[in-house]
Amino acid sequence: MQQEKPLWIPSAERLRRAPMSIFMEAAARASGRPIADFDSLHRWSVEEREAFWPLVWDFCGIVGERGERVLVDGEKMPGASFFPNAKLNFAENLMKRTGAGDAIVFRGEDKVERRLSWDELRALVSRLQQLFRAEGVKPGDRIAAMMPNMPETVAAMLAAASLGAIWSSCSPDFGARGVLDRFGQIEPVFFIAPDGYWYGGKRLEVAEKTKEILAALPSVRKALIVDYLGKAREAAASIENAEVLGDALTLYEPAEIAYERLPFAHPLYILFSSGTTGVPKCIVHSAGGTLIQHLKEQRLHAGLEDGDRFFYFTTCGWMMWNWLVSGLASGATLLLYDGSPFYPDGNTLFDFAEAEKMTYFGTSAKFIDAVRKAGLEPATSHDLESVRVLSSTGSPLAPENFEFVYRGIKEDVHLASISGGTDIVSCFVLGVPLLPVWVGEIQGAGLGMAVDVWDDAGRPLKSGKGELVCTKAFPSMPIGFWNDPDGEKYRSAYFDRFDNVWCHGDFAEWTGHGGIVIHGRSDATLNPGGVRIGTAEIYNQVEQLPEILEALCIGQEWEDDVRVVLFVRLAEGVTLDAALEKTIRDKIRTGASPRHVPARIVAVKDIPRTKSGKITELAVRDVVHGRQVKNKEALANPEALELFRDLPALKG
Repeated sequence: MQQEKPLWIPSAERLRRAPMSIFMEAAARASGRPIADFDSLHRWSVEEREAFWPLVWDFCGIVGERGERVLVDGEKMPGASFFPNAKLNFAENLMKRTGAGDAIVFRGEDKVERRLSWDELRALVSRLQQLFRAEGVKPGDRIAAMMPNMPETVAAMLAAASLGAIWSSCSPDFGARGVLDRFGQIEPVFFIAPDGYWYGGKRLEVAEKTKEILAALPSVRKALIVDYLGKAREAAASIENAEVLGDALTLYEPAEIAYERLPFAHPLYILFSSGTTGVPKCIVHSAGGTLIQHLKEQRLHAGLEDGDRFFYFTTCGWMMWNWLVSGLASGATLLLYDGSPFYPDGNTLFDFAEAEKMTYFGTSAKFIDAVRKAGLEPATSHDLESVRVLSSTGSPLAPENFEFVYRGIKEDVHLASISGGTDIVSCFVLGVPLLPVWVGEIQGAGLGMAVDVWDDAGRPLKSGKGELVCTKAFPSMPIGFWNDPDGEKYRSAYFDRFDNVWCHGDFAEWTGHGGIVIHGRSDATLNPGGVRIGTAEIYNQVEQLPEILEALCIGQEWEDDVRVVLFVRLAEGVTLDAALEKTIRDKIRTGASPRHVPARIVAVKDIPRTKSGKITELAVRDVVHGRQVKNKEALANPEALELFRDLPALKG
């Protein structure tokens, strides 16, 4: 049943001050037509892309030469070219601000706390740029980092981008094989690693792993070891051709940074698919496309302004890190956290928010769920007055967690559930500061994004579940995949399903409010009796139960059909008995539908997830069916897969 009352409505003052409102007035002037609400603004943005994207460029103050042409071959996907004559530098746009104010505030659990001013960040980037240049780094070279989310990582990325080099990163908790599966494909000339990192209060040294990785990366000319645990010199001494970053920088004094202005489509980042079904795809993103898309999302949809204090809980192996660092382009201070968000307890991130007057608090749906289940109520334990936006991504945010945010975290906050992906290094659907927040719904499509939901025959669905698609080209589409010269892998990934239309692989549904619900990955949808069911619909019901900490659902091939199997991780002291099974089934039957009710419910001690915290339904499905999981290194806890092999409960 459609909820009749929104959870939150923006105040008149919020609406007046919102950058999106100011942009809407500029759009009305530029277009010569009335644009008085978000729907008309969005319609104009996708119908008139050649007017919309230049307005974003000007409104967000992009530094560079825009050129005359805006869009060439705009009806081709892939093949469209945005701003084909433009010249810019990504780092130059992130380094506009100067002064003694905070550019970066860093916390490494409760072990390390540091601040870099804008001038100190600029000095560090300058010295890194000089180091890279002295070592012969040129446009198009790859610089790879296996790094914590710390200031040196941001500075090294900016120095690489200033020269037109291509940046690629992962987090130091990856195994050696997982790192090589990624960086081995792109042949970096530089490799940056820490001496170790903190997680859950434990020191984890990585020198031996770094040595193993470098032995298999012959393209690397130099390795830089960043001091985090106080062991950098010792680590560097044990690794051939490695030097402590601090020592290497002593040769260089801060100087003016020389920015290499390059074409809009010049490569900036190589990101990687999760890789749980094979070697990760190497997705190449452009400097211009990434910049203009992130500025549009952060300035207009997130309302980010100069002086804001911007946080997203992420590692350097997740695209949200790339999204977060772009906040510098809006003059925001980056609040970086590395380590466990539950060390020493679940208050850690809220402590950070209160202490640093955080204005944008970004996290995962799983984190919000864990806070609720832990019985925490930051609304009463913390002063979160400064927090204007609370953002959630990584997996669909369950309806009860929408309600918990307003009950248990903050009553007057813009809850922005967002969804997109590594594939576009940005969002298809996200928060809209001019609209109410309704329980369980993402507010709307991104400006300039021709998002729709289609059935299997390629027909738009005004209601009902279908494939999330984008019917027109947009600037942050990948340039392509690395080592895919004819583009076949790229086309196959997104355009095989519907010709000339991006098919994202999410199972989605429009709501009566014009919002959208993501029901999970479409390749993980269940098909009992030929009816498609989104796994998120089941999780939304099951995870409301206090006995269930987490759930994972698959379709098991059974007797020429598919049956729904639900795996549950139970709260401490809870046993999966007949009474609890009945409670689970009743909850799913009444909250979703009888078709969603699992044929089997199985308790497991752990659920496998990727390094970015997403549960891996496809990997579990492969194990249950006796198929090989091709890339266990992509998982944070690969040992958990063995819990699903040859389960007696699934034999009959």
